Amino acid sequence: MLSGIPSHKISLHTNLDASSWHMIEDAEFNLMKPTAYLVNTARGPLIDQVALTKALQSNQIAGAALDVLEKEPPAEDDPIFTLLNIICFSHIGTATEETHRAMREPAVQNLIAVITGEKLPAPVNLEVLG
Repeated sequence: MLSGIPSHKISLHTNLDASSWHMIEDAEFNLMKPTAYLVNTARGPLIDQVALTKALQSNQIAGAALDVLEKEPPAEDDPIFTLLNIICFSHIGTATEETHRAMREPAVQNLIAVITGEKLPAPVNLEVLG
């Protein structure tokens, strides 16, 4: 909460394709309340980063937390890094022991299945299976 004012959170959880590219841009920022916080841990280009920077600079929204940026690696002099109302991670938001275990176990099961000639329990690229 900001000075006793309830905040609003918008969190993005979607894939990136032609229909979701820049799904958050000037028009969407204009609809947000000044107490809004935008969180993106999905894909960087979901947000028009120039529009986000402008919205943060003008306090059109309260803040943002990003695990991804529109262009990676970002330019060192990107103005978004000068703002005090943003938190940026370097795409490590899921770097916990729990998530590493959750990713490691299906990979090991897939490897064992390949070696033993079994069906993959957790295939990633179904199109290569034929």
